[in-house]
Amino acid sequence: MKTILTTALLLAAASGLAQPAKPAPNETWWKEAVVYQVYPRSYKDSNGDGVGDLRGLISKLDYIKSLGVNVIWLNPIYGSPNDDNGYDISDYRAIMKDFGTMADFDELLRGMHQRGLKVVLDLVVNHSSDEHEWFKQSKSGRDNPYRDYYHWWPEEKGVPNKRQSFFDVKGDAWAYDEATKAYYLHYFSRKQPDLNWENPKLREEIYSMMRFWFDKGIDGFRMDVIPFIAKDTTFPPIPAKYHGDFGRYYANGPHLHDYLQEMHREVLGKYDVMSVAEGAGVTSDQALEFVDPARKELNMLYHFEGMGVGNVPGLKYRMRKHEGYSLLEFKQVYTKWDKIFAEKGWGTIYLGNHDQPRMVTRWGDDRPAFRAVSSKLLTTFLLTMRGTPYYFGGDELGMTNIKFDKIEDYQDIETRNMYAQLKAEGGDLAQFVEAQKISGRDNGRTPFQWDASANAGFSTGTPWLKLNPNYAQVNAAAEEKDPNSVLNYFRRATAMRRQHKVLVYGQYQLLDAANPHIYAYTRTLGKERVLVVLNFTSEKRRWALPAGLKAGGAPWLNNYPTFAPAATLALEPWQAVVVPLR
Repeated sequence: MKTILTTALLLAAASGLAQPAKPAPNETWWKEAVVYQVYPRSYKDSNGDGVGDLRGLISKLDYIKSLGVNVIWLNPIYGSPNDDNGYDISDYRAIMKDFGTMADFDELLRGMHQRGLKVVLDLVVNHSSDEHEWFKQSKSGRDNPYRDYYHWWPEEKGVPNKRQSFFDVKGDAWAYDEATKAYYLHYFSRKQPDLNWENPKLREEIYSMMRFWFDKGIDGFRMDVIPFIAKDTTFPPIPAKYHGDFGRYYANGPHLHDYLQEMHREVLGKYDVMSVAEGAGVTSDQALEFVDPARKELNMLYHFEGMGVGNVPGLKYRMRKHEGYSLLEFKQVYTKWDKIFAEKGWGTIYLGNHDQPRMVTRWGDDRPAFRAVSSKLLTTFLLTMRGTPYYFGGDELGMTNIKFDKIEDYQDIETRNMYAQLKAEGGDLAQFVEAQKISGRDNGRTPFQWDASANAGFSTGTPWLKLNPNYAQVNAAAEEKDPNSVLNYFRRATAMRRQHKVLVYGQYQLLDAANPHIYAYTRTLGKERVLVVLNFTSEKRRWALPAGLKAGGAPWLNNYPTFAPAATLALEPWQAVVVPLR
């Protein structure tokens, strides 16, 4: 196991003894929110070009409202040449042509606010597109005023110390520019040069852009790889302790927290908005540096440690075990991260997004017999843990990985570049393609499955990415009609969380920590206490309630038709129950 709980925590968890209940922290709307992530390119196409767009999203606002969510996070919608599906931005104050116009966005924003939905945009400011006017100017000559908007290393200083790129085929984050005889830095694609946050003029440009969107009325930003923005501009060799984990090194640049505090002073602190850091490279002992309210930086952070559970050690290309993962490790990771925010700050909880495979394939069992019940269990977990839940569009239907057999079917730059690099190294390409069936990012990006008509009702044209063939069975229209569907279960789960603040602010207590099959915990707020029991297996299991725990009534939520409270619970495969305690 990668993470070992302290002996005291294990003993307390195993005994089922909760610590004294504490009052709820300061209540705020973003703590009580359920965030629903929309990948616009794959959500709904209105004009038949095969690409989802803003007008398509407008047409589905009533559906989104019906889910019981209240914050919508949109992946990048800004002007972009789409080298990395919008994460390469060429104009921060414009709308991508594929998605529509600024008038469309204004209508979308009004429509969301009229329905009581808040809107969070992606803030991508570690890098821009190489087609951004800033970079065009920067590249035009060493004396250009925009030269210092990016990181350049003149060739007369010699070859710069290597920095690893996440996307580049050669793996080198320095690209040579023949015209100005210098290298520019790009942690991601060559078409995504890193911005120079050490330049105060660049920072003010970004703050001005943020004010532009807040003044329009958006309600917050999810900040893409925000821990990477600060660099040591001498670019020394990476210390040995970071070898093999360059992301952790990138997240520890000098002045990072100075910049985030400045951002709060100049922008965030002047609006009633939410801010969330994509915590790439951030370790558990660093998390509160971002979200401790006393530091005046950001509201919340989501970590990557949970996504690493079950990774195959020593393999280079993020290959994951096909036979599953350790529930013990899973429990330990999420218990540890809950404890970090128990006294101050605020966390998040998620099991999938646009950079991850489909939740039910990764964490549940996507075989037809268990897809629906395991998807419901995962929903139960997300909506009963402390921290703001983030839920990826399509998971409310139980959408699954498409599991492409050919590299040609992938559109994702990360998958394509990793394949090309592995091919150049003479690696095992068949093994890579097989592994991507589990971990490839495009598994979570296939078009939304609205109904059983052609192209799943997503588009009248050819979709930009192939549809999962199971859309004939797994789609919103069919699930609307079924009161026991994954979709309607999700609606019941969001309603439950709204009704019971113990599920938002209540203290979390792990039970039976050493059980490799059952994840059980309590949430306690004042005199209210609730038990959550999750059978993370495809087999029937029995679980004995710890001494002193007694069910106090009908379940608040149950993914099977019946539940018999008893000293020992008889659990069906992937059964999830949320039951009040006496």
